Amino acid sequence: MPAWKVAIIGAGKIGETIASFLHSSDAYDVVLTDSTEAALDRVELPIEKKVIDASNATSLVDGLRGVDAVLSAAPFFLTPTIAAAAKEIGAHYFDLTEDVASTEAVRKLAEGSKSVFIPQCGLAPGFVGIAGAHLAHEFDKIEKLVLRVGALPLFPTNALKYNMTWSTDGLINEYCNPCDAIVDGTPAKVQPLEGAEIISIDGTDYECFNTSGGLGTLCETLDGKASYVAYKTVRYPGHLSIIKMLLHDLGLIERRDLLGEVFDTALPRTEQDVVIVFCTATGWKNGTYMERSYLNKSLAQKIGGKRRSAIQITTAAGICANLELVRTGILPNQGFLSQEDVPFEMFLETEFGQYYRMGDVKDAA
Repeated sequence: MPAWKVAIIGAGKIGETIASFLHSSDAYDVVLTDSTEAALDRVELPIEKKVIDASNATSLVDGLRGVDAVLSAAPFFLTPTIAAAAKEIGAHYFDLTEDVASTEAVRKLAEGSKSVFIPQCGLAPGFVGIAGAHLAHEFDKIEKLVLRVGALPLFPTNALKYNMTWSTDGLINEYCNPCDAIVDGTPAKVQPLEGAEIISIDGTDYECFNTSGGLGTLCETLDGKASYVAYKTVRYPGHLSIIKMLLHDLGLIERRDLLGEVFDTALPRTEQDVVIVFCTATGWKNGTYMERSYLNKSLAQKIGGKRRSAIQITTAAGICANLELVRTGILPNQGFLSQEDVPFEMFLETEFGQYYRMGDVKDAA
């Protein structure tokens, strides 16, 4: 099978990690694009690089012609334009967006398409939805499914017990936007920062609470099948009370720009992180009421001679594994696919899904 030519939109930390992963495989010929030459110059990979303004539909289509697949690591508001360009040139499309409206735009573009459109291919939404659907399928009748994900510092030192490991805007949206859920068997919107619980993993306590964006399309998939479905962020104890104070007592929920400045100024970034994926499900199997769990802990590590944070590894591995499943014919090559359509075991067996295997996976099966 000839190598696929793949265009990556966005040369930030995640885009560069995706490019590095794909470049390490003989199956892909990588083109990395960004709106600035400076961003591309920071990427030390012997690959083709192009300056393309992803906000300009005409330039985007012209710059992407001839590629087999388009992977977007660009901001969510560019998603519809990038997906439309992929459709026009007949390329397969993948992204990392958490934004619901953007995903709906991708779904509409997928109608009648001769290529496949798979949004939300990162960590959460993304891999956590694959793992959650896998758990749900273990039951004859699913009652409750809770997905929990945290990208945390290994060595917390401040009162928030948190360091920035990914997008500041994305973090704030998680804390402020309504959250999709299923409550009493009915799709619902629940408030962020509510539904707090304490869990313990390997002797360490964590707090978990509702945040937006992580479920992707899972509520739609399990509508009418589960009584309760929720997504919660994992943090060290004490984080939630401070965030509530900032957002509600100080009113920064109305000043997200100022909150972002505070986070960017006061919270240093770290590459010494851990990504936790912890899913639990209860339901009936063979007439017995049971609970099953899945746990994954991924750590930062050196890959290809360069240290990668856990959030970089897990996010890039998610979208690259989806791409590999389409390239090898395991997933369909046209139409719209959700993460719940991705087979869990086959995902883990891909060249890139192996990074999750390295994350101390404890499989529910």
